[in-house]
Amino acid sequence: MKVFKFGGASVKDADSVKNVSRVLETQGFDSCLLVVSAMGKTTNALEKVVADYFAKKDYHIPLGQVKRDHLEISKDLFAEDHAVFAEIRLYFKEVESFLKRNESPNYDFVYDQVVSCGEMISSKILSQYLNDIQFKNTWCDAREFIKTDHNYREGNVNWEEAEKRIATLDQHRCYVTQGFIGSDEHNFTVTLGREGSDYSAAIFAYGLNAESMTIWKDVPGVMTGDPRKFSQVSLMDHISYEEAIEMAYYGASVIHPKTLQPLKQKNIPFYVKSFLQPEAAGTKVGITDHKNQQQSFILKENQHLMRIATRDFSFIAEEHLSYIFSLLAKNKIKISLMQNSAISLDLCVEDLYHMIDELTAELQTAFQTEIIKNVSLYTIRNANLEESNKIYQHKNVLMEQLSQKILQVVTN
Repeated sequence: MKVFKFGGASVKDADSVKNVSRVLETQGFDSCLLVVSAMGKTTNALEKVVADYFAKKDYHIPLGQVKRDHLEISKDLFAEDHAVFAEIRLYFKEVESFLKRNESPNYDFVYDQVVSCGEMISSKILSQYLNDIQFKNTWCDAREFIKTDHNYREGNVNWEEAEKRIATLDQHRCYVTQGFIGSDEHNFTVTLGREGSDYSAAIFAYGLNAESMTIWKDVPGVMTGDPRKFSQVSLMDHISYEEAIEMAYYGASVIHPKTLQPLKQKNIPFYVKSFLQPEAAGTKVGITDHKNQQQSFILKENQHLMRIATRDFSFIAEEHLSYIFSLLAKNKIKISLMQNSAISLDLCVEDLYHMIDELTAELQTAFQTEIIKNVSLYTIRNANLEESNKIYQHKNVLMEQLSQKILQVVTN
């Protein structure tokens, strides 16, 4: 069985949904499972619904706009009396009903119950459209297959249970399901982390012992740099699991960091291809003896640089590090780069959940802290030191680190 993942850009409007069928014509539609993200910027829009709900603003306004957007897209795909319109309205009615009766103060819990409807609706629209044009498929609810703990917004997968459930799917049929979501033991929705649809596809591929997994993007494959950020980049036609894992770790947005490990464990080939040029080879990620020596560039923006020092100028010791790391974990703040000196610790961090101020307040009870917000982190793999500084030569360098031909620079 093959697993195909279609992200938000590949189903952002009616023409994009129709293009999915053209992609499938080039790839074959026998024995495959499609994992679908929310349409376009739907996740961002639903995040605003949750934010307005907790701010006691009128969340009906952004929610109504999301509903109208999906109905408009569907008008270009289906006859006006099609059953899909009633299903779309029902999903939004369920969200409204949940928010009206909810008594939980847990932001992350509410977030997962609301934001997940984007994937539910997009997958239903795609499944219905493909069935109508004779790409016969069965829609299925990913939450029945991917079971997690109750760590809302960053669910940890129960791999044994997920593998057992996914194995019940018929390998000779075709399915459409959702990315990004699973469910806990009480069947509440749990999301798998922002941009987690790639990870969902890898979980299904692992459980199905899939022949291959392909992610369809708006770029030709894995490039030596984001063409929107860097000039003179090129396609990497074949890279190893290890290289892809390393690139994802350093922030290459084309691959979700958690995607590679389950595929590597079962040696499932992984392709990154363009939905605009589906017949092109793209990039293959798999076992290879070839070590890619191409210089590649990764840029992570919206980072924060923290300098933490002891108040009495004593050394930063193990007990200090343990306490600092526990606070980072508690606030779900991820370290992108770390540098430790005798009396200070410099951290370049990523704050997906906007908890940096809370973290700083907690740290200041025991440490002196300085913070520079909204910095950029450049990572250059296989760095050519004579040429690398050209990409940040007009920037203010705040921190620099070189290890095994990997150069990392924090700038503002």
